Amino acid sequence: MPVIKELKTMEELKLVQDMEERVWEMSPIPTHQTFTSVKNGGLMLAAFVDDEIVGFSYGFPGFKNDKSYLCSHMLAVDPAYRSRKIGEKLKWRQREVVIDKGYDMILWTFDPLETRNGYLNLSKLNAVCHTYIENCYGEMSDGMNKGLPSDRFEVHWHLNSPHVTQRTKIDLEHAVPLNAVRKNEDGLPVFVGEQTCESDDVAYSLAVPKDFQELKVKSPGLALDWRLKTREKFEQLFDAGYSAVHLKVHDDHAEYIFVKKKI
Repeated sequence: MPVIKELKTMEELKLVQDMEERVWEMSPIPTHQTFTSVKNGGLMLAAFVDDEIVGFSYGFPGFKNDKSYLCSHMLAVDPAYRSRKIGEKLKWRQREVVIDKGYDMILWTFDPLETRNGYLNLSKLNAVCHTYIENCYGEMSDGMNKGLPSDRFEVHWHLNSPHVTQRTKIDLEHAVPLNAVRKNEDGLPVFVGEQTCESDDVAYSLAVPKDFQELKVKSPGLALDWRLKTREKFEQLFDAGYSAVHLKVHDDHAEYIFVKKKI
């Protein structure tokens, strides 16, 4: 089991920099910035196994529309330690600490076509999303993001809401599908369907590839097609007042579940 610690000193904060470079293949955040942040309402948590760092989360204070919150900027887990719920443990510990600091919401972004992140954020943590940001960070050159527009979901984690504290279950059986996934001659997933949301009384689902990084490698053009077609559907749903509240994972694809926004 990992041990999760709050990092507060310059020496401790240096521990996360090597992992930043390994995971994202980019220069790490300077420690003078993270040090200043954690002294002023920010938070750096790290997970350790046998005294070796295997994951971290980093957030800093945010303020918008007369409300303060923690902006959770980074979450990383060493590739050798993934699928062990370390990311989930970091997030739940983050929730505990920031409630003690006086926050009641954490906000962050993620690529909606990265289903590992979507499953953690919506299905495990019960965060919600009703905001889509086109090309959020502009052109990115790191290993995970290069080559495509950096579109993002903006996630809101309402820390004390019943949806989070009571782990509300979502009805997955009656969502109306807005698209389907079929395999082309190369066995790669293709977006199919032109259905639109026509009723406020139902939930909707939108299917996405299960392994978007693999698709990017095998067919950059098809990956871009998924980016643009799902972008259109996501924005239609959000404009119609729906929130993404769950990601259901199947053998060869995943599907987001959308319900009419309540919070």
